[in-house]
Amino acid sequence: MSDVTVFTCELRQRSGTGGSRAVRRDGWVPAILYGGDQEPANIKLRYNEVLKAYNTGKLISVLSKINVDGQEQSVIGRDIQVDPVKDLPLHVDLMRVSEKTRINVDVPMNFLNEEASPGLKRGGVLNIVRHSVEVMAPATRIPEALEADLTGLDIGDAVHISSVNLPEGVEPTITDRDFTIATIAAPSVVRSADNEGDAEDDAAEDGGDEGGTGDNE
Repeated sequence: MSDVTVFTCELRQRSGTGGSRAVRRDGWVPAILYGGDQEPANIKLRYNEVLKAYNTGKLISVLSKINVDGQEQSVIGRDIQVDPVKDLPLHVDLMRVSEKTRINVDVPMNFLNEEASPGLKRGGVLNIVRHSVEVMAPATRIPEALEADLTGLDIGDAVHISSVNLPEGVEPTITDRDFTIATIAAPSVVRSADNEGDAEDDAAEDGGDEGGTGDNE
């Protein structure tokens, strides 16, 4: 896991639309902190820190910390509101977490050893069915990515969740089937040739039918 982002945080004295606007004018982002054994709290985070985390993908579903008066608290970003035009952070929802907290998160998939796949060497195409997988994971040990090994896979083969090595304590939320993550598809040229062949066969069959109808007449 990469270095944990630490956000500068202060309690907000005012809530509501007016209070949020005032917070933004002063260079902060309004936020709500909830979860754990404590009551929800209105807080504010430094705008430049939130923007950096947002732009680098280290804000939502990623473990981070907030620093309030020198005390650090582990949190997970659960939601963010952004300006629909400027795509800039407007409000953040943070959840308090501990080592015992487990949450549902989408984890991206990485595909390894493409050069060791006979199917890809022969011109096959990696058809990614799921770019990410939803898992249940400890909040303090969320994997940055899951890895699928393509070694030995030929055209027509598939990668299923059962072939992915999941970190300890991490489980897929879909448990009733061995779902597909990716397949090695035939080259587009081959598929096009097959389609053209099918079309020619259909045309020949149609022609034969027409000819037969003419004979009957």
